[in-house]
Amino acid sequence: MNKNYDAIVIGSGHAGCESALALARMGKKTLMLSLNLDSIAFLACNPSIGGTAKGHLVCEIDALGGQMGITADMATIQRRMLNSSKGYAVQSLRVQADKNKYHTLMKKVLEEQENLHIKQGEASEIVVENNCVVGVRTKQGAEYSCKCAIVCSGVYLKSRIIVGEYSKDVGPNGFANATDLSESLLSLGFELRRFKTGTPARVQGRTIDWSKLEVQKGEDNIQTFSTMTAEKPQNVADCYLTYTNKNTHDLILDNLDKAPMYNGAIEGTGPRYCPSIESKVVKFSDKERHQLFLEPEGLDTDEIYIQGFSTSMPIDLQEKMINSLAGLENAHIMRDAYAIEYDCIDATTLYPTLESKQISGLYFAGQINGTSGYEEAGAQGLVAGINASLKLDKKEPLILKRSESYIGVLIDDIVTKRTEEPYRMMTSRAEYRLTLRQDNADIRLTEIGRKCGLVDNNRYNQFIQYLKEIDELDSVLDRVISPKELKEFFESKSEVLSMNSGLSLKDVLRRANITAEDIFEKFNDILGGYSIRAIKQWEINLKYSGYLKRQEIQINQAKKQEEQSLPSDIDYNDIKGLRLEARQKLNNIRPLTLAQASRISGVSPADISVLTIYLKTLARNK
Repeated sequence: MNKNYDAIVIGSGHAGCESALALARMGKKTLMLSLNLDSIAFLACNPSIGGTAKGHLVCEIDALGGQMGITADMATIQRRMLNSSKGYAVQSLRVQADKNKYHTLMKKVLEEQENLHIKQGEASEIVVENNCVVGVRTKQGAEYSCKCAIVCSGVYLKSRIIVGEYSKDVGPNGFANATDLSESLLSLGFELRRFKTGTPARVQGRTIDWSKLEVQKGEDNIQTFSTMTAEKPQNVADCYLTYTNKNTHDLILDNLDKAPMYNGAIEGTGPRYCPSIESKVVKFSDKERHQLFLEPEGLDTDEIYIQGFSTSMPIDLQEKMINSLAGLENAHIMRDAYAIEYDCIDATTLYPTLESKQISGLYFAGQINGTSGYEEAGAQGLVAGINASLKLDKKEPLILKRSESYIGVLIDDIVTKRTEEPYRMMTSRAEYRLTLRQDNADIRLTEIGRKCGLVDNNRYNQFIQYLKEIDELDSVLDRVISPKELKEFFESKSEVLSMNSGLSLKDVLRRANITAEDIFEKFNDILGGYSIRAIKQWEINLKYSGYLKRQEIQINQAKKQEEQSLPSDIDYNDIKGLRLEARQKLNNIRPLTLAQASRISGVSPADISVLTIYLKTLARNK
């Protein structure tokens, strides 16, 4: 059996969904191979989308024309803005999603997408001729021809779950794993590494004493992930908070010999920023308790997810540990917690386009690249899909800069710095985070998505109207409010008006305790024709104008190095003055620009100076 496609996407997780949709929407005949159609866009771990920095990624996926934000909004059962007491740069939207609904909605979008074929089957071999991808073979005996392939295998490559002394070669939630593709990658020269993640137990809601827990309500008047979501999702479910205690910690510490993380049963490297509960208790022994969130898996199930309680302890100990928690003394475990090990590649073998440096037309996206999280996967999948399509059209690739997006930071980090543990996006990783806020993702990226061919007319027209609103508000907010109106308004906000003259609405908005919502409510006769979102954009820009100007100067200075391209055929061993470590790292990673070279671990500022002189000499000789 042989069929021809422009591109084949291996995997149907969050990276696979974005890759396949991007390719098909950009007009490419695409095949998505899924181990199991029931695992499409499956939320294998926590039933949530977004979170610190991750919410930024989802908004950026949406701005570029991706799907995750739209589907997450539709599947939302509760939403909250994290870090709302802090600055706008670190505020991040996080929603509880109905697990089954998210899967069903995304599967429907894929099924209805033109140019996209979905097939249940296990990819066993990537066929390569003359260092170019030409096809994919499946374990079931089919061979599909293609010009590009994107590997989005998630945590399924030779995956193994571990619970105490028990282990089984299987994927998340009992889904079958991929057994042969690892050998194909090894034969193509890729180095495989072993990483590990895990998931907490699910307990039955009706066996929990909710009266002993702290309720965590959702928030209504906050933004959505997608600018295309017309009606804001309703909060129809609550989350709850409980804590570990001395009994919980004693149970763990007294039984570390039975913990696979500590007795050698687990070989893979686990995530630093999402550790197991046993790791938290050991590493933070000074803490008397750790907070845990109880989150509903959906509206059609009684399963409750215990956020922060990932473990691979034996099931009898899991039960004792959970029953030691306030409110869960009689909780019934429906699904045991487990750790999972899997194969992944070293992403420094990829270009910033996520294409392999070794094999033309072969791309990688998601946890196969050593990252963790649905959002990180979706972001990579979208970029890989866009770049595969652009390559097929013989167009310039999309390489997002660190100053343009969190997606740019994410991809630059993983292809430049060899990550020795599952990589998680955080706001602290972005040096320009004041500029890269989730509220302005569409302003930063929609034009880029339009140029790539992913932003349709409906989205683009809405975006243009939004920019028009912001532009018009420039003069509307110059409207001066009388002292009498201001005095009344300021007193209602416990503010002091220390002048007898009027103030413009811009000056009012600059005040720390005054928000866009405040002036929209009070001066609705002036602002009623404009969206609160556009006014909010003005509020942020006014309050942070000084900082934003300073960051713009930093970005412009960094652009000089970003624009300094490094020839692809440089032999760094021939450049005198470079240290040995720098030569080895530069030859291995093959940075595209001087800026990327400066971010490689082991390349010093002195090495960058040597490279700068080398480039100037090269330019003079030319």
